[in-house]
Amino acid sequence: MTQLQTSGDKEAIALYTEWLQTARPKQLQPKDEHYIWLILAGRGWGKTRTGAQDIALYALRNPGVSCAVVAPTHGDLRRVCFNGPSGLNTIIPEGCFNNPSGYSSYRGEEIKLHNGSQIVGYAAINPERLRGPQFHRAWCDELAAWRYPEAFDQLMFGLRLGDHPQCIITTTPKPTKIIKELVEREDVAVTRGHTFENEENLSDTALAMLRERYEGTAMGRQELYAEIVDDIDGALWTNDMIEGARLNKDTDKHLTKIVIAIDPAVTANVNSDETGIIVAGVDHNNEFYILEDLSGRYTAEKWGTIAVKAFYDWEADRVIAEVNNGGDLVERLLRNIDPNIPYAQVRATRGKLIRAEPIAALYEQKRVHHIGYHPELEAQMCTYVGDTSTSPDRLDALVWALTELSKSRGEVNWRIN
Repeated sequence: MTQLQTSGDKEAIALYTEWLQTARPKQLQPKDEHYIWLILAGRGWGKTRTGAQDIALYALRNPGVSCAVVAPTHGDLRRVCFNGPSGLNTIIPEGCFNNPSGYSSYRGEEIKLHNGSQIVGYAAINPERLRGPQFHRAWCDELAAWRYPEAFDQLMFGLRLGDHPQCIITTTPKPTKIIKELVEREDVAVTRGHTFENEENLSDTALAMLRERYEGTAMGRQELYAEIVDDIDGALWTNDMIEGARLNKDTDKHLTKIVIAIDPAVTANVNSDETGIIVAGVDHNNEFYILEDLSGRYTAEKWGTIAVKAFYDWEADRVIAEVNNGGDLVERLLRNIDPNIPYAQVRATRGKLIRAEPIAALYEQKRVHHIGYHPELEAQMCTYVGDTSTSPDRLDALVWALTELSKSRGEVNWRIN
């Protein structure tokens, strides 16, 4: 590597020395020859810190290089990769920036260093932004959660500068096609790790919560122990069922009805269930389309605002919501945001698996098409077997959406893009 030469050298060397002293062996670059370093690790393992350290140290030790950071969304770039507790702006010493504010560009997703190197962030949700730029090194965060895997292809086309361009991927594994293919490639060095390898840096409360909610479950095997969990005995869906009918984001379909389905959470703290929000449509051939997964851990006001916005963005026909826990409060919340929004409530009178069985049958008939990838939703679908330790909120919202669309059809046209 090129020797450090400019004013931030001492701080950069200190950063490198500290990392060598504190990193676990698995967090250091493998010594064997590789083009891609793929880290498959559980939540809390230290993936973000590893990716940030790798890309920062490369940029600091090699003047004038161009590096890319790609995360699922712009929010992930800012909140995790750049400004998070283990992000680039946190770990890079102040004297190594070429300006006192650290980042200096579009949405805070670009860092320019004192030695002429730059680190630029890109959101995988916008693959077209990766057309054209060229890089010496790249960091892909949570690749298994990218909605459009073609973003990875575009990145690889641009990873061609210097004598030895390399990519580091840090992700919780999911049984997606791209992850399975990478594991089998000869030019990929694979590092695996589970959550509890980083136990000394995680709070006792967090560890207890993770064990209580996920220990012994299929989701825990994936999220904590970083297994690529494929087909699960007792699950109604398999990855092949979803993959076999998947369509890309530029599919041109005329939909006759679109709904926004909500499975609301009662609380909104770090231990709360998520609120499931799924956008789905049906066409004149009675084929169904999963258009968007907007689920997340939100306050009631936040998920209500997201649902109403989605209603107008997609020119939907109706918002539906499960009201077993919220009752009339759910409708009142939505009406406070928009008093004129078409709304219907649904109430669960049967168990989740029983409600889901006819929807799974539609998938078996290849009549349900996912537009792009929805990794969190698909993980719930393929790992839920009816246990009560986790609440599959995204899956619940999907079942409500497709159940509603199975009943009747309207007269709306929409181009999926």
